[in-house]
Amino acid sequence: MPSYPVAQIRRAEQLALASGRALMPLAGRAAAEFIAARFPPDRTVLALAGPGNNGGDALEAATRLLALGYAVKVLLPTDPGRLPPDAARAWAGWLSAGGQTQTALTPGDIPDIVIDGLFGIGLNRPLDADWQALVDTVNSWNVPVLALDVPSGIDADTGAALGRPIQAHWTLSFIAATAGLTRPGPGQIAAGERHVDTLGVTLSPDA
Repeated sequence: MPSYPVAQIRRAEQLALASGRALMPLAGRAAAEFIAARFPPDRTVLALAGPGNNGGDALEAATRLLALGYAVKVLLPTDPGRLPPDAARAWAGWLSAGGQTQTALTPGDIPDIVIDGLFGIGLNRPLDADWQALVDTVNSWNVPVLALDVPSGIDADTGAALGRPIQAHWTLSFIAATAGLTRPGPGQIAAGERHVDTLGVTLSPDA
């Protein structure tokens, strides 16, 4: 599987956005379709939405799965008023769809499937205590996890662990896989089975 530095993927993303492409709804649809192809709609899904655009991708996926009949909840531990613009629109769409949101995990309420949209390719510092506690709890459930772009707690470029990362069953990367998921080490282990959806974006060497 070809892999690329984060900076190159970001350049391709910015070019696509500048041309008027709305990538977040495409990413959400890709994630929802990934789950729908593997699980029937009688399963419960918990989407973990972080404070950035990775969280917006999870919100878009949650909204689409809700429309498909899945029992979906969103965990958004941060202030939704501070979401970046595209993620804020995804949040508004989730609310308009009648989605349920929680700010903390409910003890004993373990979903069938988890979508990891806490942190994407931009994480470059260790997880703080609260985020680490959340990741540890999710890992303890031993349920299927779909990580969006990169398992939370992994440096996307180097594959280094920034704490104890999400242990995903699958990682669905958007546009292209990052280098940290293909190098032997924590990133490759945490990613599980790796998949890519280009979202129709062409990644060239001079992107």
